[in-house]
Amino acid sequence: MRLTTRSRFAVTAMLELAIEYDLSTSVSLSLISERHNISVSYLEQLFLKLRKKSLVNSVRGSNGGYYLSKSPNEIVVTDIIFAVDDILDATACKGKANCKKDNNGNFSKCITHDLWSSLSQKMFEYLSSISLQNLLDTKNFSNRKPDPLNYLSHRDNCINEIVYL
Repeated sequence: MRLTTRSRFAVTAMLELAIEYDLSTSVSLSLISERHNISVSYLEQLFLKLRKKSLVNSVRGSNGGYYLSKSPNEIVVTDIIFAVDDILDATACKGKANCKKDNNGNFSKCITHDLWSSLSQKMFEYLSSISLQNLLDTKNFSNRKPDPLNYLSHRDNCINEIVYL
């Protein structure tokens, strides 16, 4: 059992937005694409789903992109996985308990169904306990090259705030 590429890419992309959250800047899909070698068209499909589930918002224009609609503390990994239409299920029957067919054509759960079902539940519990903020707190992003456009946008916002004080 493993998570799909769709889920892994969605979590990776959302973590990129979480990194920039305190700067109050949007992140372009082309930047995420470049950093993680994910096609922009694939990211567009993911972000359409993430936006429908109100996990991200978008900004149009030359400095446009996406930003988190909630704080990184409020978004857990399972929110992201379910937003992109994935499920966490290790059973062969996708949790329906119909993995085994007897001679009469009746379905029942297989001999290992409860094992895989328990694993699915543990995965859900674990990933539901991990927020984007938890991921940020466990990873050192200080060695990353800043995105110059985000830096300039953040700098301009700070200058505007100082001017209007």
